[in-house]
Amino acid sequence: MTSSAPRRTVLAAALAAAAGAAAPLAHAAAPTATTPRAAGRRSKSLVDYHAWTTAADWSTGRADGTRVTRGPRPGVRIATPAGTVDYQDPHSGKTATWEYAIWTSPVHTLAVPATEAVASWNAHTPPGTWIAVELRGTYSDGGHTPWYVMGRWTAGDGDADIRRTSVDGQQDGKSSVSTDTLAVDAPASGLRLTAYALRLTLFRTPGTTRTPTVWRLGAMGSDIPDRFEVPASRPGTVGRELAVPRYSQEIHKGQYPEYDNGGEAWCSPTSSQMIIEYWGRRPTAADLAWVNPDYADPQVCHAARHTFDHQYKGCGNWPFNAAYAATYQDLQAVVTRLGSLTDAERLIHVGIPVITSQSFLATELDGAGYGTSGHLMTIVGFTENGDVIANDPASPDDPAVRHVYRRREFENIWLRTKRYDAKGQVKSGSGGVCYLYFPVRPTPGQQRVLAELGVR
Repeated sequence: MTSSAPRRTVLAAALAAAAGAAAPLAHAAAPTATTPRAAGRRSKSLVDYHAWTTAADWSTGRADGTRVTRGPRPGVRIATPAGTVDYQDPHSGKTATWEYAIWTSPVHTLAVPATEAVASWNAHTPPGTWIAVELRGTYSDGGHTPWYVMGRWTAGDGDADIRRTSVDGQQDGKSSVSTDTLAVDAPASGLRLTAYALRLTLFRTPGTTRTPTVWRLGAMGSDIPDRFEVPASRPGTVGRELAVPRYSQEIHKGQYPEYDNGGEAWCSPTSSQMIIEYWGRRPTAADLAWVNPDYADPQVCHAARHTFDHQYKGCGNWPFNAAYAATYQDLQAVVTRLGSLTDAERLIHVGIPVITSQSFLATELDGAGYGTSGHLMTIVGFTENGDVIANDPASPDDPAVRHVYRRREFENIWLRTKRYDAKGQVKSGSGGVCYLYFPVRPTPGQQRVLAELGVR
């Protein structure tokens, strides 16, 4: 197979254009007081994932037209709109008026001063509603980033909906946003993000009672050192393999050009769909009625359509995949980073698969048979000697999706931040990025391991 297209867009817009693109659709007051550091976080971790999920969490934020919903899955929704705003959708060309309300988080002080930050969220957005997630960082020199748009998102794409989108061209001379990742431009200078706040704007068609509901809102800050090789981990648990469905992205090659043409472009939604179905959720027959009946695995087509980022023009937006997974009943999802395959083993041991992002040459992963500049696959288990059992969607058909990859090779291509491409040029790696999908009510063992890895 040919290598996958890079999942990051190149930031090329001028600063003036960036300022216009990044301007918030609605004004909100400054963030409120600092959130205490979460108890029990591993002291040596290079990652700080923090989220607002409980009624007590949501009550700490500043509300402008929102209210906290309680019950088994607390969240925020529109109570009384704060006002209206016109939004011209850059992808549909339509301009519409929307009612909005705003929730602004407290400032979260990062346990790990960060070079990068990725926001993610779980929400319900009925037709005619959508959300915007923004992040404002505090620099170690005392300054602040603008309110960067980290995503404009809705689950649907009907006539009443906007087109879900990232926002290109956001930068301030110190940091910039590439699709879904805020990064300090010159980390070697020592500049870091020491804190951040998130601003959530909820929109709906005026005069209706419909409202988005957001159940989880968080961000992962990290300071992963530049490295071509990572320390090797030793197998830490007895081998186990989870019964995860196997789907190939390659059987969809050429399908739905409007959603990036299937095949190698669909690794992320194909991986997401495998894990969604592992947890016993799947689209209904009505959900899939739009798919050509001649196509196998129509749920993969559905996942591609509903993770598609109209600015990125692809299905590889990390938080959009997590948000899609969380549209299924009682599932939640986060984007974070792990520190080793030992962390992944612990998750597998309690029944949680791990979707990983990696880039590599064909010679760097024995048995893959391809190279890629950006690819998602799923860790579904480990052999008795600690090698990785992966559902790799870059396979010719569904039965061929199961692979066993050498532990050392897999760990290095996943966790490194620098690599050489086929021309010998230095390129970036994901630094251990993963998606974690798990139930709203995890088992005590799952809850414990997630918490120990910084996910609550």
